[in-house]
Amino acid sequence: MTDNSENLSATNAASRPLRVAVVGAGPAGVYTSDILLRQLKQRGPELGLGDDATIDLYEKLPVPFGLVRYGVAPDHPSIKFIQGALAKTLNNPKIRLFCDVEFGKDVTLDEMRDRYDAIVFATGAVDDKPLRIPGHDANRVYGAAHFVEWYDGYPTGPRTWPLTDEAVAVIGGGNVAMDVARELVRNADDLLGTDIPNNVYDGIKSNACRELHLFVRRDVAHAKFSVQELRELEKLPGVQLIVNEDDFDLSDETLEVAADDKLTRQMVEELYAIRDMAEDMEYDGGTDFQGQPANKRYYLHFNSNPVEVLTDANGGVAGVRVERTETTPDGKMSGTGETYDVPVQAVYHAIGYKPAAVNGVAYDDKGTRLLNVEGRIQTEPTADAESETVPYVYATGWAKRGPVGLIGSTKSDALETVNNILDDWAASGTAGRVADKAGDEAEVLDYLRGKGLQPIGREGWDRVVAFEHAQGEKVGREHIKLVEPDQIRRVARGEENA
Repeated sequence: MTDNSENLSATNAASRPLRVAVVGAGPAGVYTSDILLRQLKQRGPELGLGDDATIDLYEKLPVPFGLVRYGVAPDHPSIKFIQGALAKTLNNPKIRLFCDVEFGKDVTLDEMRDRYDAIVFATGAVDDKPLRIPGHDANRVYGAAHFVEWYDGYPTGPRTWPLTDEAVAVIGGGNVAMDVARELVRNADDLLGTDIPNNVYDGIKSNACRELHLFVRRDVAHAKFSVQELRELEKLPGVQLIVNEDDFDLSDETLEVAADDKLTRQMVEELYAIRDMAEDMEYDGGTDFQGQPANKRYYLHFNSNPVEVLTDANGGVAGVRVERTETTPDGKMSGTGETYDVPVQAVYHAIGYKPAAVNGVAYDDKGTRLLNVEGRIQTEPTADAESETVPYVYATGWAKRGPVGLIGSTKSDALETVNNILDDWAASGTAGRVADKAGDEAEVLDYLRGKGLQPIGREGWDRVVAFEHAQGEKVGREHIKLVEPDQIRRVARGEENA
């Protein structure tokens, strides 16, 4: 391995591009890489930084794109078009992809700080926030994150799922809850136009669910899911939607507040339209939105807060106890004390994700994010010292702000982090170039291979995409997602062909 470990002088440092590592190749990481290069072109010369940089994008999985590939429901192909835009960003020769390299296991923060002028964490989230109600640990209570891993073919996720229950509850009022509920009443054949893996198709084909209850704690005007999710609900074939008329009895003040915000107004209007259609479906004796006979029922409950998972003698789910709630016009929720029980055999909770902790980086448990101020990573506070900024180490996306916002929100989020990076670099004594051992690009690759790693780059990712499309063509489908990590590695390295 080439040894470029000697300290660089300020003069030599200023003669090379800025060297940046981004940890996490999901949307947040890719957007940050793109915005950094664009902002450097725009602001770099006036800040004395020049207009050039090279970015190494690290990903622990053998393939990139994180949330887009492994967090978006398979029947959201329009959202997955984002993957095409992310792939175009990777065409930039200034961005290199290093998949199958896990931070904290394969490389450390100290090693990266030696080789890069700045490190940006865009590590996302893979775990569920815990369900903290009695009965949360009953058999057949599932966190949404693991179910999503199954139906999206996450490389280290489960390969089978027990879809044997006829009546199922989903707790949550966000987009993930809507996705989970929709997949639980989907017809498998309706997903053949997606990239759904074969094992997931087989699982959904045998799904026994005929009755689904979605519980949303707040009222119609304060639902957290998007209008797009509602429109997907309207497309479900063979599914009768049932709503409670009382849930749509909103106060004049609530309607006035909703009218002031365009997105909220659209949401309320769409929900009222769905309410009217649901009434017609029930009147017709059980039809879907297209007027065809329905063999499944989807109950949409608002102002309904599950307070206990009821269990049977064997410790399995027997039902859900739900408290009716009230929601003020500004969105504050309170319980009424009135409860009712709904018999179900399984419960899925989608009440939020918890972004992953990172070795060597302080974590904000309350905010469920890396400890940071406007993207600048902070040290852990102690009894004797307050938090301090860790020089040239940053966060973006969910790692920065916690698990809130849609995929598009990461762009504005990344811009703030990037501008703070540029400001910090400009204030440094060597015009932004601060790494002690920053060698050329070949040195980094030699360094990784010297550790026994075989990073998968853009060419390997292209092989995986080509293989998946070739597998789909064999059976008249556009695309079938690979799920086994060892097979993904073989395909990426050219060791297995379609």
